Amino acid sequence: MPTTARPMRPRSGARAARRIVAGARRTFDRLAGAARGSIGVGAALALLALGACTPTVVPRGPTTQAAQIDTDRIVAGDGAVLPLRSWAPATPPRAVVLALHGFADYSNGFTEPAPSWAEHGILTYAYDQRGFGKAPHFGRWAGTEAYVEDLREAVALLHARHRDTPLFVLGESMGGAIAMAGAARGALDDARGLILVAPAVRGSEAIGPVAAGLLRGLAHSVPWLAGPSGSPGIRPTDNIALLRRLSRDPLMLRGPRVDITWGLVQLMDDAVAAAPGIRLPTLVLVGARDILVPDGAMARTLARLPAAGPDRRRVAIYDNGWHMLLRDLDAARVHGDVAHWIATRSTDPASPLPSGADRQAGWTAPARTLAEP
Repeated sequence: MPTTARPMRPRSGARAARRIVAGARRTFDRLAGAARGSIGVGAALALLALGACTPTVVPRGPTTQAAQIDTDRIVAGDGAVLPLRSWAPATPPRAVVLALHGFADYSNGFTEPAPSWAEHGILTYAYDQRGFGKAPHFGRWAGTEAYVEDLREAVALLHARHRDTPLFVLGESMGGAIAMAGAARGALDDARGLILVAPAVRGSEAIGPVAAGLLRGLAHSVPWLAGPSGSPGIRPTDNIALLRRLSRDPLMLRGPRVDITWGLVQLMDDAVAAAPGIRLPTLVLVGARDILVPDGAMARTLARLPAAGPDRRRVAIYDNGWHMLLRDLDAARVHGDVAHWIATRSTDPASPLPSGADRQAGWTAPARTLAEP
């Protein structure tokens, strides 16, 4: 079957390095400016060295209780309260989805797709992950182990609550990276399938050794340094009205510290490394206009997944899709594909997606449809 190559985009490593270098220079300039006329630039460098420390990570505490689930919260084994939302169908659910939000976002990120899935009989749950939304330690990183263990507990709780209903885990962007790491570590053993929506796999290999080294250096010297909330010319979606709403949402993380950004890169490294160990039936959704996750990074990750046929793995590439596929202007196609894939797991698992985006991607070698850098 012929495949369609995605248009090549400029390599992202150099751009990332330039942004990190610019941030470091701005930080040094502020220190140097404060020092001029009294202690001099050399002293400013000494101040920067004296401020060297390790990135702030707020991990899970020791397990002191069994994890619990209520209507509006999950209480983790260490006592942390993770706010929970759900969107239920009008009739008893045919399937349950546990949705993991992306970086800087929170459970609110599923207010658009979840009602659509409810119309197909799908009950969706989403919780605020540590450091995001109303979860503990806003703006601080918890680490891969903490996010995976929270996921493991949430899956077990929902499986126990809906034991006779198939459970699926969906991860968007950062949530996709957490789901990948969790799947390879057995955290999703009670799930029937995995759905990765623009998974965050732009790790150290993708941004390059220079950018990764600079970011690591900043995270270990000035972890408090706040980065930009966005980059000029880089849009995560074509839904401008959505971006305006999110810009006014106080629960969205803006200007993330450099140490939480470094934590995200480490998580993405963990996700890429986990790819060969993912054995669940998997649906991967990719936007052809996604400029946050480069083609090459996605292609390499897909190539590392275990070999599988269309009944076990399906990759869909949306010509007009961006990074925020579930909230783009053309998101209805994506919502419908997710609902269809879930509905046909037990009846016709090789059934093509309604949008045809998987037919474009091809059946057996999806990585070859993505342009290598």
